[in-house]
Amino acid sequence: MQYNQKLSKYLKKIRQAKGYKLNSFAYKNGIEPSTLSRVENNLLEIKISVLEKIATGYNKTPAQLLHDFEEEQNRN
Repeated sequence: MQYNQKLSKYLKKIRQAKGYKLNSFAYKNGIEPSTLSRVENNLLEIKISVLEKIATGYNKTPAQLLHDFEEEQNRN
């Protein structure tokens, strides 16, 4: 599985685990819901600007979010 595909699945998984609905999370963080959906389903390569907005939604920096992702990948 490609890195981007794994990251997409991870982003969807953590959003769902926190109980955030796609539309409300997207709007709250300045992302079009269709963009977030396409990112989470690996239909759109994630841009750093979108990653920044997603990370902010979790009170993290993009670097922290990617670090958490990498740690999870290493555990699995």
